[in-house]
Amino acid sequence: MKRSIISALAATALLLSGCGGDETRDYNPSISPEERAQAEQQHPQLLAEFGGAWDGPEAAYVKQLGETLAGAAGLADQCTFTMVNTDVVNAFAVPGCYIYLTRGLVGIVNSEAELASVIGHEIGHIVAEHSQRRQRRGIWSGLGALAVGVVSGSQTLANMAGRAAQVYTLSYSRKQEYESDDLGIRYLAQAGYDPYAAADMLESLADHDTYQAQTRNLDEANAIPAWARSHPLTADRIKRANEKAEGTGHGPDVLPDHEDRFLRQVDGLLWGDDPEQGYVLGRRFVHPGMGIQFEAPEGFFLTNSPRAVLIDGGEVRGQFGGAAMPPGGLEAYVEALLREVLGKAANQARIGQAQRTRVNGVETIVVPATVQGQQGQAQITVAAFQGRGREGFHFITAGASGSESAISSLIGSFRLLAPAEAAGLKPRRIRVVTVGQGDTIALMSRRMAVADHHIEAFLMLNDRDPKPELRPGEKVKLIVQA
Repeated sequence: MKRSIISALAATALLLSGCGGDETRDYNPSISPEERAQAEQQHPQLLAEFGGAWDGPEAAYVKQLGETLAGAAGLADQCTFTMVNTDVVNAFAVPGCYIYLTRGLVGIVNSEAELASVIGHEIGHIVAEHSQRRQRRGIWSGLGALAVGVVSGSQTLANMAGRAAQVYTLSYSRKQEYESDDLGIRYLAQAGYDPYAAADMLESLADHDTYQAQTRNLDEANAIPAWARSHPLTADRIKRANEKAEGTGHGPDVLPDHEDRFLRQVDGLLWGDDPEQGYVLGRRFVHPGMGIQFEAPEGFFLTNSPRAVLIDGGEVRGQFGGAAMPPGGLEAYVEALLREVLGKAANQARIGQAQRTRVNGVETIVVPATVQGQQGQAQITVAAFQGRGREGFHFITAGASGSESAISSLIGSFRLLAPAEAAGLKPRRIRVVTVGQGDTIALMSRRMAVADHHIEAFLMLNDRDPKPELRPGEKVKLIVQA
């Protein structure tokens, strides 16, 4: 926690810049039956797209906390709160007061008050009706400009270009974000929580975004939609949140943040990918249940989703998936994929000769195709593999000319896992531990079950700076192998 530093900065900022200028508008919030009905109809589709609902004990905790904040906002018993089973750090609200928080976001929170601040912020968007006035900002890029405009009948290519089907970011204006911050802080204090936790949470989200960029070598264009994308974070927002917290009339740490209560709730929470959806381990994807793995080339980034593994190599986009093998075998599997991929442009595409081969002992068919796009030709490659029994797996990739080597490397990495390999893959969970005498940040970081950047991961997870050192008796979160 960085409370002492943040609070000192806030006090200084308040002296320098005044109280922020604008007053928060008062609302008489209500949710119409029409909005509720529409949100209820969209609810299953949103859950299917983003990984389904998380039904662990943490979900009940989120719902209970949400009801407390909704009551403070004047919306008691009018909202629905859902924890989503994805490691993406995000929260969002849709008209009808359906509010979603991801498992990934709950994992990086460090107190109940911080989690309450996120919920309060999203309720603020509902109360101020920002969602009705939002702008939909499509995230098509790269392949979208090259091929999707031409292959308009292909949902598969559209999904690859957009990184996930029907995903869009909610582009709120700075004024809307400030207003939701203000309303959320008001609800936080009215519900009896430390209002300074809102600035703490913004700081944690900014730190997580920085950690992701550093460890995964991402830029904003390549990152999947996350809270920092749809709710832009700036130093001004953090400073302003502290100013608004002072404006509630409460000093820092006067109202509780219930850190211990929160840590008890998240002890044991799944971290990272759900085993049922397989694991992304750097550039490698492994699925113990299906008994398969592949590895993307250097510079590629993998994103797990409920329907497919999305592959981003800059000029190469693709996805990996699986399906039941049809009666016609691997040939029929490939033919069905080509029909799905090419869509209405099948008659204009140049489909190359199918190449039957074996990849790491697995029967494989690879078919290249070329589609003329608005900015040049898109090289489409479909590779299908015969799995165990009646299982089939496939890559679908698209890229500009010159990407053949990278695509060939990707296809050539596919293999079946040995039973012992699959059995050795375990999920990771958050464990809350008590710091002992002589424990340091460096020592505790070595216990983190992450591939690299152990210290950075520990600091991000616990919202800490490298200094001061740990104190015996305090509680910290670790990521451990289950």
